[in-house]
Amino acid sequence: MEFSNSLFTLFFLLPFLRYVLCDSGTVGINYGRIADNLPPPPQVVKLLQKQGITKVKLYDTDSTVLSALSGSGISVIVALPNEQLASAAAAQSFTDSWVQSNILAYHPNTQIEAISVGNEVFVDPQNTTLFLVPAMKNVYASLAKYGVASSIKVSSPIALSALQTSYPSSSGSFKTELVEPVIKPMLNFIKQTGSYLMVNAYPFFAYTANTDTISLDYALFRDNPGVVDQSNGLVYKSLFEAQIDAVFAATNALGFNDIKMVVSETGWPSKGDENEIGASEPNAAAYNGNLVRRVLAGGGTPLRPEEPLDVYLFALFNENQKNGPTSERNYGLFYPNEQKVYDIPLTAEAIIMNNESKSQVVAKPPSNSGGDAGDFSTSTVGQTWCVANEQAGEKRLQAALDYACGEGGADCRPIQPGAACYNPKNLVAHASYAFNSFYQRNGRGGWTCDFSGAAYVVTQPPKFGNCKFPTAG
Repeated sequence: MEFSNSLFTLFFLLPFLRYVLCDSGTVGINYGRIADNLPPPPQVVKLLQKQGITKVKLYDTDSTVLSALSGSGISVIVALPNEQLASAAAAQSFTDSWVQSNILAYHPNTQIEAISVGNEVFVDPQNTTLFLVPAMKNVYASLAKYGVASSIKVSSPIALSALQTSYPSSSGSFKTELVEPVIKPMLNFIKQTGSYLMVNAYPFFAYTANTDTISLDYALFRDNPGVVDQSNGLVYKSLFEAQIDAVFAATNALGFNDIKMVVSETGWPSKGDENEIGASEPNAAAYNGNLVRRVLAGGGTPLRPEEPLDVYLFALFNENQKNGPTSERNYGLFYPNEQKVYDIPLTAEAIIMNNESKSQVVAKPPSNSGGDAGDFSTSTVGQTWCVANEQAGEKRLQAALDYACGEGGADCRPIQPGAACYNPKNLVAHASYAFNSFYQRNGRGGWTCDFSGAAYVVTQPPKFGNCKFPTAG
């Protein structure tokens, strides 16, 4: 990880509709071990399984970790570290031996999916850049020699600092001095071997360096006006997607329009130094939680909308022996004692269960609701309704109302001027009617009454003026 310079959807419910319509991406996690207080690998594997995590990325080929992963059903990316690049580039005999000892000794019982040859090599202080592609080629040749090249990809993570230009996204380009010596040969290798480009992307760094021009909502996948790329008219609702498309634009500019990408690292720290603006538990939970929802919703970036996103969160644990600012030791989703730093869903099932559990709670009407805003009559056993959460704010409610009455397909005719439910003429009443229509029409599943926190389920029939809320679409 290096310091460098779409709201996933406006509403919480839309991703689950999209699961049916398009392929979702995948979410894995980086398992770093620069710490002296982490649980033993077999215990870590149990934690991963408990959380439903099926993909993990390592920074080495530690035998205890690879042995623990054997038969676990968890696929793994392993790494040949930067300090071995020179040897790997110099002779295939070295990579033959390395593959025998570090890959064949465990695979396929341990599902090794890919090999990361080095990590952010272009900023390695040991100046190993020119060794990178020869090392990748030798590793691949060794895999082919032993008959496993078709099942194990070879790649290398690059940092966004490899870009010379990243804003606007359409102008993304690689640094001139890297293009001919390493970028083009690496992309050629990736294309020829059917692999993918690994990219480490951290909106946190860009945000902390540009808080005067980048909004926190934009960095955290929250509701925001979006940023328009004036060159192509694409609208970006998240800094993450803008960064990824800058890399896509850079590869396109070199003629590699079909290179697949995997985000090998991304995350947000839960704690930082005073100058690390935005480093906090709530922001880390918002970034990682919203990113997971965005990825599992399916679809891609504005530039490549049909290509699902695959990401590896950084990181599994807080690592107490990492150097650098406080943030470096606080990217973990878990403390070393396996307690969560903050609670976010990591799978589609967890998202659905979390939202459905919320829907079982009978929420009270907002405390500042007046008589015209709505009241609740006697409970009707076995029936539920969906109403607007006034605390969500006017902007979010209006956006959710627009969606429900538009793309969502709710029956909003009764709240049009002159219709039966037009009065009382206020946003909470109209949004409640629209949300309930959507909720009833879509089987009253818990996820159909959330709208990213703008709605909740109740078991008393709401009453706004003389308007009757239906219990069926």
